Amino acid sequence: MNVRRLIPATATAGAVALGLVAVSACSAPTTDGRDGDGRLSVVASFYPMQYLAQEIGGDHVSVSSLTKPGIEPHDLELGPRQTAKLNEAGFILYLKGVQPAVDKAIAQSEAKHRIDAATLTTLEHHGTEGGHSHGTDEPGHDKHDDKHDDEGESGADPHIWLDPVKYAEVARGVGKSLEKADPDHAADYKRNTDALVTKLDGLDADYRRGLKDTTTKTFITTHSAFGYLAERYGLDQEGISGIDPESEPSPARIKELQAVAAQDKVTTVFFETLASDKTARTLAEDTGLKTDVLDPLEGITDKSKGRTYLEVMKSNLAALQKALGAK
Repeated sequence: MNVRRLIPATATAGAVALGLVAVSACSAPTTDGRDGDGRLSVVASFYPMQYLAQEIGGDHVSVSSLTKPGIEPHDLELGPRQTAKLNEAGFILYLKGVQPAVDKAIAQSEAKHRIDAATLTTLEHHGTEGGHSHGTDEPGHDKHDDKHDDEGESGADPHIWLDPVKYAEVARGVGKSLEKADPDHAADYKRNTDALVTKLDGLDADYRRGLKDTTTKTFITTHSAFGYLAERYGLDQEGISGIDPESEPSPARIKELQAVAAQDKVTTVFFETLASDKTARTLAEDTGLKTDVLDPLEGITDKSKGRTYLEVMKSNLAALQKALGAK
């Protein structure tokens, strides 16, 4: 029996109303973009932006995310409350090209301070269906950097947070933006930014060492989220679908992946935590391959192999080392 159905609707509505009053009394943003405790009210579009805001903002910010844990960011639709939250924010941090509904709402918001993370680094194109992303002979070299200055261009790959180097570039930009938005705490924001960049530099070094010598350089994954990571560390990404995790691969693409798996000694088909693993498992069964998780880190849930960005990225590194035959 569903006990919750026995609660009268009026009682439920009353409880919700009381809850809203309680929340608004202690933490609601004020008209100057600060919460009841005087902290800068920061609204992040989804987890990678939320992590940056929390790490850099520290005790001086109150961070909320538009995307709840377990929700696929690409599919997010905003309600009236979330739209109102954007208008009340003292600082908005988002990544244009990931969430169309969020991009539209932010463009119409009244927030004074808002920053698009895509403008803080160089976006590149890693293909649509298939999403084949070649690494370079020199890990760490962005082979398209001299060709692409089209930041935010439609169709560009938005998954910059999966490359620790690009993510560090974004972190520096976010830090400077917070310093301008809240100059009274600029020194702390700079200190926190430097500390985060140091952690990301360490993560980059771990990936370089961990993936330097492997049996194969090719990995197959559900959707083409890892193009920047592949380029950074000299790997080849083969996406079952394109950059959109919901797109379906063609029969020809499946056949092509089977050939790639045999030719490049691929051992594993990766799937992720927030999207369906059906296609990945079917491909693995048809080709006799293993399956494992490679998390695109669009959100942290109970299924995530880690509680923070750094923890999950280290888990991803371990999964790649195992699948690629790191020596």
